[in-house]
Amino acid sequence: MIDNLENNSTQQTVDAVNVLKTAILQSQARAAKAVNQEQLALYYGVGRYISANTRNKNWGTGMIKAISQRLRNEIPGLRGFGETNLKNMRIFYEAWNNIESNSSVVTDELHILPIVDAGETTQLPVSDVDTIRQLQLTNLSNFPIVPFLSISFTHHITILTKAKEWDERLFYIQYACDRKLNADELEATIKKDLYHHQGEIPNNFLSTIPDYKQAYRAIQMFKDEYMLDFINVEELGMRDEDIDEKVIEQGIVHNIKNFIMTFGKGFTFNGSQVHYDKLGHDHWIDLLFYNRDLRRLVVFELKKGKFKTAYLGQLSSYLRILNDDDRREGEEPPIGIILCKSADKAYVEYVMQDFRQPMGVATYKTADEMDAKLLEVLPSKEQLEKLLGD
Repeated sequence: MIDNLENNSTQQTVDAVNVLKTAILQSQARAAKAVNQEQLALYYGVGRYISANTRNKNWGTGMIKAISQRLRNEIPGLRGFGETNLKNMRIFYEAWNNIESNSSVVTDELHILPIVDAGETTQLPVSDVDTIRQLQLTNLSNFPIVPFLSISFTHHITILTKAKEWDERLFYIQYACDRKLNADELEATIKKDLYHHQGEIPNNFLSTIPDYKQAYRAIQMFKDEYMLDFINVEELGMRDEDIDEKVIEQGIVHNIKNFIMTFGKGFTFNGSQVHYDKLGHDHWIDLLFYNRDLRRLVVFELKKGKFKTAYLGQLSSYLRILNDDDRREGEEPPIGIILCKSADKAYVEYVMQDFRQPMGVATYKTADEMDAKLLEVLPSKEQLEKLLGD
């Protein structure tokens, strides 16, 4: 009886702690969002003030630097207001000032910055003091306001300096928020030009994945071409004519973290050359992953040459075996991606219509494949070898 009472008491404690822990963490998350939004509002207002006084030439050369130095002298320990960051605040304001529903320049009234969070809207007072004013986004119904206010100022500046198109910037704001990327990961994503390649992979996802949201997520997850710039086939001791799938696979396995980051977060590596015995027949899957966002096993099949229709049949059999023998409760059916050197998108989509498993076809380049124009001005391989020998 005493043991039962103690067990009940222990379980009640665990339950109570879980409830309180959830409440505390949620509260901390909301507080962090509020701090970030207030900082963005401050930087936006400072950017407006600097823009107004520099673009109309009220301030002379060196004024921003002088302001930065004096601010730090008068507020010991102040961070984030160096000369470069003040100029970044101007960039931030000038990039987004056209989304304000009222473009008046300054006001000394107390304004309200809306905090939008998953179905609820609260109000955070923001002191304007001549320069700070909230972003008024009501004129743009498709503007990603929640992600915009959720990512840091560093993320914003990375996007504004690395991405030039309006829609491209909105895409990376949403992507950085959804994937919870840090600034370095975001910069690497932009460098790989995800925006111009996302959603272009030849696939049959919409016809084979019943949940359209899942299908759309899968389409957005995979690009039509990947630069596996961490793989150099010559460093692996192979000439072009000797390169096969195992060489590329070896490079990927040795750099698996880079490979996963190429595709984005949410992937867990299950293994290479994963063996399945089905009715006495051996099957070897090149690369097998699990994706947490899709809740699916993901097969990557590597091919050294151009796309062939036979690859779809091989991939289809792998997906069938995985679905029957390795799919766990709560998981969705597996998905397959063929990585090959080249593919005719229209043809791939045509021949893929009759396959019932979700699959796509993407192409890749490796580090040894340099731009043709660059190759024209470089010495030949033989000349380089002779120079190195001399």
